[in-house]
Amino acid sequence: MMKEAAVFTKIAKNIAVKVPLTWDGLKACKALSDAGTMVNVTLCFSPVQAMMAAKAGASFISPFIGRVDDIGEDGMGLIRDIRIIYDNYNFKTEILAASVRHVFHVRDAALSGADVSTIPSDVFKKLLSHPLTDKGLAAFIADAKKAGVTIKGA
Repeated sequence: MMKEAAVFTKIAKNIAVKVPLTWDGLKACKALSDAGTMVNVTLCFSPVQAMMAAKAGASFISPFIGRVDDIGEDGMGLIRDIRIIYDNYNFKTEILAASVRHVFHVRDAALSGADVSTIPSDVFKKLLSHPLTDKGLAAFIADAKKAGVTIKGA
């Protein structure tokens, strides 16, 4: 991991190196963060794992909320628990909600204290969708046509 990180950190100063939440990953996280490199610790599935990553100096922790939900546990509960631990100990590690599956994950991650979400393009495209927005836009376009106004892109 350290050999690969050395290659990537030469590209730019704002590179974040991703490491798995394993003992070796945490060792790499500590060494990299001590050297001033941002580190994203991934494959997080428990609050204690997230705490260990923060103690190792992680810049970001990536709890996989969709995968947690898939096994019948509460992905958003995981985000909330991590937020409480991080706030209790004033950890600066940012919570990056990963494995987002739907718009409600985006909303709930934000409400639960996630700093960032990685959002698949199909979910991202749905973020502004709402039946009342669609209905209002259709009425707006119909009124514009009645008034003889042309709306570009409509």
